[in-house]
Amino acid sequence: MANTNKNCADNLPKSTDKDHLSRDYDDSFIVSKEYRESLPDMQNANARHITGSNVPILKVGISNFKLPLKYIVQNSDTIELETSVTGNVSLQAGQKGINMSRIMRVFYDFQERVFTLDLLKEVLQDYKKTLNTYRAEIRLDFNYPIMQTSLRSDLSGWQYYKVSYEGILDEQDVFHKRMHFDFIYSSACPCSSDLAEHARQVRQAYSIPHSQRSTARISVELDPKSHLFVEDLQSIALAALKTETQVMVKREDEQAFAELNGAYPKFVEDAARLLFAQLNEDKRIRDFQVACAHLESLHSHDAIAVIHKGVPGGFNGYVDDFSALIR
Repeated sequence: MANTNKNCADNLPKSTDKDHLSRDYDDSFIVSKEYRESLPDMQNANARHITGSNVPILKVGISNFKLPLKYIVQNSDTIELETSVTGNVSLQAGQKGINMSRIMRVFYDFQERVFTLDLLKEVLQDYKKTLNTYRAEIRLDFNYPIMQTSLRSDLSGWQYYKVSYEGILDEQDVFHKRMHFDFIYSSACPCSSDLAEHARQVRQAYSIPHSQRSTARISVELDPKSHLFVEDLQSIALAALKTETQVMVKREDEQAFAELNGAYPKFVEDAARLLFAQLNEDKRIRDFQVACAHLESLHSHDAIAVIHKGVPGGFNGYVDDFSALIR
């Protein structure tokens, strides 16, 4: 029996210095300058602390950091919107890491400013200076409200648009300012419309052509001296596609929407080309890309199209996730 107890004792963990450490949180502790300077700083450790290959990293930073930011609207007022921030910088070989908290802290430094695409250049210049990097990018994602008047009745309601402001400060310190804007519309199928009309005329068969909710994601890069409001992109999309989905409707509005779809049926190819024509006429826009997705009501798959202006070094037609456009 004694031997058994001895064996159990031998299996117990040996006492260490950690056993004597306090487990009570000291809320009275004050960090002194000397104490702060003594803290380990692994982000700024030298190259011998790098694990894996000592190679550059294209992008490192934060995503989905949320805070309220102010934006300017077309009538010169401001609006405060919840914003999701993605910020990243390049990391050179020989550097262990970056101070990611700086990417977040700078937004509190700028929090009382009104955010425009041009203000992003100041933020990125701060990144490059304080984080010792050769390239910096930032993207602000938010939902932007615009009041929409119904087609024929006296109703109106807030239409919300998914918008992104994007800034890039490249290796040559050239600033690129971009906007991304989602426009949701109805697309009545031209083929289905003709087939339904044929059934009516030839066989007196009551037929309804199919239509579906569709999304166009418009991405633009602006001329360095130009400015574009979110309302401008909404107007461009509406002028091209006509059939924006509605917020508030009465019977007369629903009838008007049916007539509107009849007047402007469109394949996904048509939608992309119609937007190309509108965007290509705007001198404020240096480059653009459009990705359209139609949530087909006839087929079990979706219809997609991508078109871009073709500026060298600009948008290249790449879209990584069409499912994000279907909603």
